Amino acid sequence: MKISVVIPCYGSERTIENVVNEVMTTMKQRDVDYEIILVNDSSPDNVWEVISRLAEEHDKITGINFAKNFGQHSALMAGYRACTGEFVLSLDDDGQTPADELFSLVDKLEEGYDVVYATYDNKKHSGFRNLGSKVNDFMCEKLLGKPKGLMVSSYFIARKFIIDEVCRYKNPYCYVLGLVLRTTNNIGGVPVNHRAREIGHSGYTIKKLLGLWMNGFTAFSIKPLRLATMLGVVFAMLGFFYTIYIVINHFCNPLTPIGWSSTIAAIMVVGGLILCVLGMIGEYLGRVYISINDAPQYVIKELKKKE
Repeated sequence: MKISVVIPCYGSERTIENVVNEVMTTMKQRDVDYEIILVNDSSPDNVWEVISRLAEEHDKITGINFAKNFGQHSALMAGYRACTGEFVLSLDDDGQTPADELFSLVDKLEEGYDVVYATYDNKKHSGFRNLGSKVNDFMCEKLLGKPKGLMVSSYFIARKFIIDEVCRYKNPYCYVLGLVLRTTNNIGGVPVNHRAREIGHSGYTIKKLLGLWMNGFTAFSIKPLRLATMLGVVFAMLGFFYTIYIVINHFCNPLTPIGWSSTIAAIMVVGGLILCVLGMIGEYLGRVYISINDAPQYVIKELKKKE
């Protein structure tokens, strides 16, 4: 058995070496072959220098350096395309995901699952990140068909054929969870402990989280467009019935003044809805346009591996 460990790196100059050491120590518990692929997503700190040193010291480590920041999921895709193991494990670079429990995921996968996610009873993220996770979980369930009750995270393991299928996706708007969910529904979960962050802070801002959600839900689901259609039908019916009410009210109460405020309010609501729907359609068309122009998922500037 060979396990490939893929770790996207951003702002983890002070943590990535500890994570790598923990992975290597854990791997020694069993007779398995492994490799560690570290992908620097153009981090503003000196994490690439740390990765380069680790790659020169250990033949199990491969370092990939991006030319610019493409995001965590693009970094995962680059790592997946470089890995050679039968099982592929994705892990965070901040030490919050317990690398010493990786064999819990491996054992669960060997029960027959295609993909196994680590689940947390109590995440040690900030309130903002926990709220974002709950929103993401709800939207994945409704828009991407995630099995109800399944908790997903950035810490998971998959069989190589799943990763090979994921890597067939060539468009710039990659969202790994969406790619996994459209590949298999044979997904399991295993509880692990989530650690508190000791150094640094999360690289995900509100802007990045919104961009990530937009990637997932416009690249792998047309349900937002269907929802827009349904809203249009509902508002059209409300307008039709309101028109009937106005006509009847006019004949029953001819002295009732026509309300300009309600008219302007109705125009603003319907106008806002129209602009929202047009914006959603434009988002889809824009992504199609950028994909047609072959915008890259990532650009590798440098690759480091011990000779």
